[in-house]
Amino acid sequence: MSTGRLLLTGADGYIGSRLAEYLIQRGFDVTGLDAGFYSAGQLYPLAAPAIRRRDTREVQAEDLAGFQTVVHLAGLSNDPLGEFDPQVTRDINYHGTIRLALAAREAGVQQFLYYSSCSVYGAGGETPCAEDTPPRPQTEYARCKVITEKALLDVASDGFSPVLLRNATVHGPSPRMRFDLLLNNLTGLAHTRSRIELTSDGTPMRPLVHVEDLCRATVLLLAAPREVVHRQTFNIGGDAGNHSVLSVAQAVARAYPGCSISLGQPSADKRSYIVSFSKVRERIGFEPEWGLDEAAAELRAVYERVRLTPEIFEAAPFTRLKQIRLLRETGRLDERLFWQTA
Repeated sequence: MSTGRLLLTGADGYIGSRLAEYLIQRGFDVTGLDAGFYSAGQLYPLAAPAIRRRDTREVQAEDLAGFQTVVHLAGLSNDPLGEFDPQVTRDINYHGTIRLALAAREAGVQQFLYYSSCSVYGAGGETPCAEDTPPRPQTEYARCKVITEKALLDVASDGFSPVLLRNATVHGPSPRMRFDLLLNNLTGLAHTRSRIELTSDGTPMRPLVHVEDLCRATVLLLAAPREVVHRQTFNIGGDAGNHSVLSVAQAVARAYPGCSISLGQPSADKRSYIVSFSKVRERIGFEPEWGLDEAAAELRAVYERVRLTPEIFEAAPFTRLKQIRLLRETGRLDERLFWQTA
């Protein structure tokens, strides 16, 4: 297993807050780094590591001295937010990531895990997309993932090992909850409005993975021999996790009996993809443990425990684009999404 100090960027976000706790519980020496865009939203108490409030675009090599591993989650995440300001998206998600990786390599960091996305497959067709399937990104967010992946592999060296995780669409509870993710959103609608509303006709395909399974996959990759993961790309999920949007809605309806499902119109959006996860299963022995029905039931139990209301569900910090717009419109963030000083 990876030993030594680990820097987790995006540690105060949706995945990061769950992953930080998961790593600490397993003996990792974790330091978090996060710009704090979403720290105003807390669905339930979190156990966070020490977090440095810092934008990854400002990190220097000296800030990374003494770390063996960087796990890089930080960035503008999801397609709508990526389209909000494509130039800023590229500045943070592409240029910022490569700058961070080069600083890490200069500082002597040995391993750099990068959270990419299965969204790179875009209009994937009906054949399952494997890691060697040519990407067909449909959005700026996904295009940034593609060019960032390539650039990270190009900066690999004998002493610097990038590993790329193309994650399926994540779901499940988190202290820094996101209600703009498919299953989280539909269960939230069912809980607060007693209805399940789709914005499409339900036919697009998506792979899904529970946030706890993603944490477990991360630990397995950190534990794997270097020769197994060095400069490798892994789809993270399970073959049984490929679902149509309608089948996700139907799982929510089973968790919320009596909720009707309403379909939207067929969309010009071409994003639909089925993904093969055989490589991660065969190379590091990862297979998801969470099924869709169990995940929907878990979310309902969490919402009941925290007494989820429409006001909480719709609060800006729990939806990426809504929060960034709010911080920008109120002058707390400038046009490039740097915090404004008083």
